[in-house]
Amino acid sequence: MQNDFSKGSIPRTIIRLAIPLIIAQLVNALYSIVDRIYIGHMPNVGQMALTGIGLCFPITMSITAFTYLIGNGGAPLSAILRGKKDMDGAEEVLGNSVTMLILLGTVIPLLCYALRQPILYLFGASDATYPYADAYIRIYLCGSLPVMLTMGLNPFINAQGFARQGMITVSIGAVLNLVLDPIFIFTLHMGIAGAAVATVISQTVSCVWVLSFLLGKRTQLHIRRKNLRLKAPVVKKITGLGTSGFIMAITESMTSAAFTSNAQLFGGDIYVTAVTVAASIGQMSFLVANGFAQGAQPVTSFNYGAKAYARVRECYRFLLIACFACTCIIWLLLQLFMPQIISIFNSDPELIAIGTPMLRIYFLCSFGSGLRCASQNSFIALDEPRKATFFALFRKVILLIPLIFILPRVGYGIVGIFAADPIADIVSAVSCTAVFLATTYRKLKQKELEQLAYPMNSEMHGSI
Repeated sequence: MQNDFSKGSIPRTIIRLAIPLIIAQLVNALYSIVDRIYIGHMPNVGQMALTGIGLCFPITMSITAFTYLIGNGGAPLSAILRGKKDMDGAEEVLGNSVTMLILLGTVIPLLCYALRQPILYLFGASDATYPYADAYIRIYLCGSLPVMLTMGLNPFINAQGFARQGMITVSIGAVLNLVLDPIFIFTLHMGIAGAAVATVISQTVSCVWVLSFLLGKRTQLHIRRKNLRLKAPVVKKITGLGTSGFIMAITESMTSAAFTSNAQLFGGDIYVTAVTVAASIGQMSFLVANGFAQGAQPVTSFNYGAKAYARVRECYRFLLIACFACTCIIWLLLQLFMPQIISIFNSDPELIAIGTPMLRIYFLCSFGSGLRCASQNSFIALDEPRKATFFALFRKVILLIPLIFILPRVGYGIVGIFAADPIADIVSAVSCTAVFLATTYRKLKQKELEQLAYPMNSEMHGSI
């Protein structure tokens, strides 16, 4: 049964969609988090192995970036077309997305596999940590295609309102990964390579579930052979709308590489491990706000396509409050319990002593990320990819990466590397929210007033 997001309570609808997505993202995060927890507690080599898997993060995040390019572009576009009652157009977007994911899932991993050694050393690997990083990434890259199909197509399930089915997608794989990890790592004595094998098997099972659902009877949008042929206008629209998500992910890869390489230069392997732990905690701390943003996205896009501008504005107001409240609560917990949180990944007293003050600095302004999350995702939902792309670049490329290189070289040393993140967080959060309120939100209000004044001409209104 079709989910008509133009009716009913906005907060209840968003919460109904967001809760399964939050659970799904929490479970999805367990893929990498559980790997790092198990690996960090390997006897004798836990710290070096944890550092090694952290060095792989820029590569795995680069692969994820291409799934965001397709999934985060195609899913809201299909939701907008559904709001316009154009089901054929929505299915054409889905079919083209499948083809692009298959092509990218073949080419990108091959390039990364061929260049893995120089890339890992560039990202801060040492002779001691490279063998661990190489053992993981070789296997992961061989199974990247099902990973990309799963992550790229699941947003199409969520965008139709099937949030529970989307949650099942990641839950199947994550639970399986949780079970397989200790078997391959410890029982079969495969070490860090076992974590990669468990991840690939788990994601392959999730991929089978996604494809079976989108080829089945319950879905509203179906994968059809006639829509698999790429069409330039469709590809351009998908990639244009997905560029923001792509840049957010690819710059996350660049940021991670900048952090690990500079941490190696100014502090050594122990600080690279601290950066790895910081990235893991950051991944978990942001997912609740991001779950709300992903839950609001199809509701916002559908109502925008249906020209229900008052409901679009209500979506944004609720999302802004929800995301900011979530990140404030997480920020407080991180500041209070940082030593205990670090010990989940590795109980080395030296790592806890070094990591606690550094990670408190790193997350000093993380509460502001909720504001940026709400505004940036609303830009995407409202088909404003240029603004979303700019603020994705602004935080990481314009602010964060230069600060990572500059601050330690102007007298702040290793502390400057960790201080770069809170500066970029607060500046980008305030500026992104201010621009959304001053431009997009204001125009939505104007269109709402025009509809009230000229209700018979509302169908003449164009896009923002």
